[in-house]
Amino acid sequence: MTDHPKIARTDHDVLDLIRRRWSPRAFDQDRDISRADLLRIFEAARWAPSSFNEQPWRFVVAERRHTPDAFEALASALTTRNQLWARQAPVLTLVALRVALERIVAQNPLAWYDAGHAVALLTLQATDLGLSLRQMEGFDRAAAQAACGVPAGFEPVVVMAIGYAGDPDTLSHDKHRESERLPRSRRPIGESVFEATWGRPLAGER
Repeated sequence: MTDHPKIARTDHDVLDLIRRRWSPRAFDQDRDISRADLLRIFEAARWAPSSFNEQPWRFVVAERRHTPDAFEALASALTTRNQLWARQAPVLTLVALRVALERIVAQNPLAWYDAGHAVALLTLQATDLGLSLRQMEGFDRAAAQAACGVPAGFEPVVVMAIGYAGDPDTLSHDKHRESERLPRSRRPIGESVFEATWGRPLAGER
């Protein structure tokens, strides 16, 4: 597993969970996610920090085998290109957020930021369980909102495909297969983390 191209080769020591986290398109179509593991990943999201403890995130879960109509309705809201692979996943999940604060009548400017915290913790918990997920921005918001019964006052954010990583050869698109096998990469830390002032890379060992 350590030689897998998607294991991150980090410049600094980090949690192994972070090194192993990646976003496949190929999913094992024969492996379902147990209800216990589904509950574990959403429990992790539940404990994410949020401004004023608003917890603005909501998740609508559709399982390919257990709720096929809901799964197909959400899958149909995806772009055609995402539909090529996303139906392999055993679970599709719509992430939505409450755009207004519950305590006062005002917009919540940190709702998106807080939802990102929740999904990040969910992702790490999923990785710990041997699961993978891929988030998709490419979907019809109105169609997903209708398919999942999302009420007014909540806004769709992303759709997540969740499951066990599968064989890239099962993917129908050449670029998807190629991407699945390429090593992960990121810009150097000095290009995004600055010391004291913008543009001065954070220094290394002192």
